[in-house]
Amino acid sequence: MAENKVGEIARVLGLLPHRYPFLLVDRVLELEKGRVVTIKNVTFNEPFFQGHFPERPVMPGVLLVEAMAQSAAFIVLSQMGPDPKTLFMLTGLDKVRFRRQVVPGDQVRIEVKTIKFHRPLWRMSAEARVDGELAAEAELSAMEIEERV
Repeated sequence: MAENKVGEIARVLGLLPHRYPFLLVDRVLELEKGRVVTIKNVTFNEPFFQGHFPERPVMPGVLLVEAMAQSAAFIVLSQMGPDPKTLFMLTGLDKVRFRRQVVPGDQVRIEVKTIKFHRPLWRMSAEARVDGELAAEAELSAMEIEERV
């Protein structure tokens, strides 16, 4: 696997269990041990803009956090390999701050870094930027969970 410029959507779909309309990562730009950079292209056609807010569309902050969490999942899933029985679940959020609105036409660049992990527990820092300007930041806690069938 090439560690840089892993851009194909098939790679995204192959690792993340999310699908439309909840897949919030469009491209993986960089993926290396302990770090990932992803892109979310925000378009006016996003389903959440119908109600948030029709006259002044703004991407909900909670979806920015979800995009950061989905990006974080790439670090874990790329290190542990695909396992259909294991899910990567968000367990906590700390130091969440929203710094600017994200609107249709914006391209959000998300960078996530591992702070520490001791499987199955992970702690990561995440930043979402638009045109280099910080839009949101958070510390994410997550856990690998074996799904019971």
